[in-house]
Amino acid sequence: MADTYTYKVRDRSGKILEGTLEADSTKLVANKLREMGYVPVAIDKKVTSTMQKEIRIPGLGTKVKLKDIAVFSRQFATMINSGLSLLRSLYILTEQTENKALAKIVDEVRQDVEKGASLSQALSRHPKAFNRLYIAMVRAGETGGVLDSVLLQLASTIEKQVELRGKIKSAMTYPVAVFALVILIVTAMLLFIVPMFKDLYADLGGTLPLPTRILLWVSAVVVKFFPLVILAQVASVFVFKRWIQTDKGRAAFDRFKLKIPVFGKLVHKTALTRFSRTLAVLLRSGVPILESLEITSETVGNTVMSKAVKDVQAGVKQGEAISKPLLEHEIFPPMVVQMMAVGEETGALDEMLDKIGEFYEQEVQAMVDSLTSLLEPLLICVMGAAVGGMVVALYMPMFNIINLVK
Repeated sequence: MADTYTYKVRDRSGKILEGTLEADSTKLVANKLREMGYVPVAIDKKVTSTMQKEIRIPGLGTKVKLKDIAVFSRQFATMINSGLSLLRSLYILTEQTENKALAKIVDEVRQDVEKGASLSQALSRHPKAFNRLYIAMVRAGETGGVLDSVLLQLASTIEKQVELRGKIKSAMTYPVAVFALVILIVTAMLLFIVPMFKDLYADLGGTLPLPTRILLWVSAVVVKFFPLVILAQVASVFVFKRWIQTDKGRAAFDRFKLKIPVFGKLVHKTALTRFSRTLAVLLRSGVPILESLEITSETVGNTVMSKAVKDVQAGVKQGEAISKPLLEHEIFPPMVVQMMAVGEETGALDEMLDKIGEFYEQEVQAMVDSLTSLLEPLLICVMGAAVGGMVVALYMPMFNIINLVK
């Protein structure tokens, strides 16, 4: 049975016409319209009330990931560079984008562009998929007539962000997994193993060693109030997430992350990488300096550095150099400040920022590698100490009994 398609076409005089056709595929509709002397603009399959609705699980397959945006940008740039029109490129991307949520957004962008909106205006109506950095660069590319090169820069920038996130996640996956395993083992021992020894020691009588008494008391509390313990943990996680979503909580948590031993340095260097890469790509794309700083402050990912960038923006408004206000913030190392000062003096600030970003990317990679190799034996020791300590505390009374028998 043939499906019904709605279409928009442009006739020889340039007038937009709309209508419906029945056919077995979109391709057959397009061929039929061309035979009629029309230029197809949009062809959409008409959804009737009798058609079965797609079953969707909330939160599954509806999120647009950074990787999807990077692939979209690179494909878009290739099509524009090959001479395809903006509308046709968007139409093709709607058809071939695998992420359904992104495909729907691209289709809406195409419709907005078709109605006369610029690409940047159409993208700005979808802030969850395209952030201010993306929109500002696209707007600069439209103004300068270099949309394809800007889209390629965006694709490269986003791909580097995805790679950086992947490195940090890989460094954190192992310790989180081991920590969860330790919690699981300790909880199981407190709930099932330790109570068995408690009954045994009650029959023996006498005074138990202090570590054993502490362990038995903790086990009794956990067994008696286990549902409350789980509820308290869930509530703590919920309250913590709500707290860091507030401005005050996010600022306090970001300051705390920078002070954590070892991991604080990783967070700091990651923020510096994001700052330098973002500002470099904005300046190279022709975005005005004040707007570039504002966008960078919003996308840098750390409120401490964001505040510093906003202070820089305020200084630039008053005619100061970018590097001067940076001296007042400890989060920017002297090397970064001096390199940016040289970049301003030579008129190659974007290139200098790229070098800073490359340097800190290498630093992050080196830290991730060293953390991975260091954490493995350290976490094994933590697991051994936790489980071994409980075992020793349980068997200490046994050692006393053996000594008395001797």
